[in-house]
Amino acid sequence: MAIEIKAPTYPESVQEGSIATWHKKAGDTVARDELVVDIETDKVVLEVVAAASGTLTQVLKNEGDVVLSNEVIAILEEGVAEAAPSPAPSIETPQVQTAAAESDALVNPAAKKLAEERGINLSEVTGSGKGGRITKEDVVNFTPASAASPSSAVVDSQEAAEQQIMEAGERVERRVAMTRMRSRIAERLLEVTQTTASLTTFNEVDMSAVMGLRKSYQDEFVKTHNGTRLGFMGFFVKAAVEALKRFPLVNASIDGNDIIYHGYQDIGVAVSTERGLVVPVLRNAENMSIATIENSIGDYAGKARDGKLTIEEMTGGTFTITNGGVYGSLLSTPIINPPQTAILGMHSIQQRPVVVDGEIVIRPIMNLALSYDHRLIDGKDAVRFLVAIKQLIEDPAKILLEI
Repeated sequence: MAIEIKAPTYPESVQEGSIATWHKKAGDTVARDELVVDIETDKVVLEVVAAASGTLTQVLKNEGDVVLSNEVIAILEEGVAEAAPSPAPSIETPQVQTAAAESDALVNPAAKKLAEERGINLSEVTGSGKGGRITKEDVVNFTPASAASPSSAVVDSQEAAEQQIMEAGERVERRVAMTRMRSRIAERLLEVTQTTASLTTFNEVDMSAVMGLRKSYQDEFVKTHNGTRLGFMGFFVKAAVEALKRFPLVNASIDGNDIIYHGYQDIGVAVSTERGLVVPVLRNAENMSIATIENSIGDYAGKARDGKLTIEEMTGGTFTITNGGVYGSLLSTPIINPPQTAILGMHSIQQRPVVVDGEIVIRPIMNLALSYDHRLIDGKDAVRFLVAIKQLIEDPAKILLEI
């Protein structure tokens, strides 16, 4: 019986996807729940598995083709395929045979073919797919350790292309196609600048109290919470939750001529990956402890690096926090993540001279930036909101006491 293999049902926030990698080709046999194809959307890579065992008879979409929600992309003929004739006995030892079988199982057919065309030894390639599987993209991005000039293996990733040009020392140019995620990020950023009245207000916060708490209780915190470390983001998420309760407009969104007030605080935390910036959401952050927040962020960061975040984990959010300080940023103007109306930017901590009680002292200071949509939030409220976060961070007991 013929079975249609379809693209998944995309959520409303995702309009379309594209075929990233076919793990099977027409004529290949597949087992039930075996990975058949990866579909890349502007947010995540979705894995499509076989609904039954059988033979893939038709592939209707090529790699790079646009795929709509629930669109048929292949045809599978259900049933156990006829076993191929047994090959002649090999002189390889059982250990070698096992290793070869495992190696082949961890290499996508497209990746294997491309590696053969480019003369790449797959044992030198690190797989980024599920279970360490080597994908076509891994082969495309691979640069041999012995490469010393652009005459080595051609690579298509942006970073590899830039490195290749720098090593060449010549007037070399390479055209690299944007990934769907990068293309969508570009569209969204341009859309924000055209559809919002974005302004940014700045302040600075003395991190002495929070840093003192971390130093005093880090070891005990780690032991109590099963290895979860006490970071800064937990304090800022809790401070943002309290400030959002005091200033509901900052937690609201615009829908046409209506204002939607949210009776909950779903905080998005920006995470940078090799494919681009993603924003997983801490749902009902108002009910989370600092330990839960830190643990959730750690889980999300790991999923983001492995490309395992789901669309649901990145959908929604009423307010976003981004931390450019981890990369050394001293000051920046973060861009609003619509339909949200504000975003908080954290920056690097620097020892600076400040005046305390009439005396000059050295304190660890962080710059804060709040970008907000002036169509909904007045400057006065934006400033007061940022001051509230500053006060809560400088006196973290207020976070625990909710005052």
